[in-house]
Amino acid sequence: MARCHRRQPLCSRPSLCHTAGSRHTRSQSWSPAISSPLDLDRYFARIGYDGPRVATLDVLRDLQRLHTQTIPFENLNPLAGRRVLLSLPDLVDKLIAQRRGGYCYEHNLLFAQVLTQLGFAVTPLSARVLWRRDPAAIPARTHMTLRVDSGDDAWMTDVGFGLVTPTAPLRLVAGEAQQTTLEPYRFAAAAARDTFDLEVKTGDMWQKVYRFDLQRTESIDYEVMNWYVSTHPDSFFLANLVACRIAPAARRVLFNDLYTERAPDGRKEERHVTSALELEACLRDEFGIDARGIDLAELFERVVRRREPQATHSAQPTQAGHDPHAPQTPAEGTR
Repeated sequence: MARCHRRQPLCSRPSLCHTAGSRHTRSQSWSPAISSPLDLDRYFARIGYDGPRVATLDVLRDLQRLHTQTIPFENLNPLAGRRVLLSLPDLVDKLIAQRRGGYCYEHNLLFAQVLTQLGFAVTPLSARVLWRRDPAAIPARTHMTLRVDSGDDAWMTDVGFGLVTPTAPLRLVAGEAQQTTLEPYRFAAAAARDTFDLEVKTGDMWQKVYRFDLQRTESIDYEVMNWYVSTHPDSFFLANLVACRIAPAARRVLFNDLYTERAPDGRKEERHVTSALELEACLRDEFGIDARGIDLAELFERVVRRREPQATHSAQPTQAGHDPHAPQTPAEGTR
């Protein structure tokens, strides 16, 4: 499919984008196998939502905005050698009860459950991350995102990409810049048929975020991806500390010991974290992370060593590594 720069649905009928062969069919809603539903009261209290509980686009927008402003992206568990568990009770315990964060699978699995219980038609998808990579690269599918059908339109919602997580749902149309509360995004048709690139505009440049198709991804596939990302020796998340949270008018990023707050117009403030106590305070005050039970002194010593030139160089991702949601180096983390 040739690259398209005019407004065009990602298929001939925007709400019927899921394909089976050459026939368009309405996307089937995701129905996770769980023993009991999520307590929506607890989730809404966590993100500060007190609006209607109906499956409308306005509700989706409010939930995505509040989720990304409240529940941080972070990788403390894999960095500390702890398992990343994806069952609903584990997600509720960590992201809601413990007031922690997580990475894409944790965020988007929890969000998908919330949306499903509200009556949205949700289809889980997977993506190949292109952020800070050669556009010609073919990395593994390691990112989770969601398609949501609302009315006659199909939307992408993603609350777990870290550095450039969209702050609003994006309508699944190609070639149309879509403004969020922060940066504009767009979908561009990729070379492969029925494959598309999510792009974000930073400054005057459009940068590729990830490549995806509309094929449904099953829960077992996320288990395999999660195992790889959280345990592979070359995984980015086993070597670097990353935390991201969206403020109403800025993005907050902690990359190892460098904290950055960047406004949409490019203005930024930076500071280095100089001790384990400062790290604890930064995680708590800037990201809302309760890090009790994590050996922050040991983690701080590890991230400080990343400042060494050869250590910084070794942090660059390879085809076997994984760098989907975060900067590759401290300098890039300030972008």
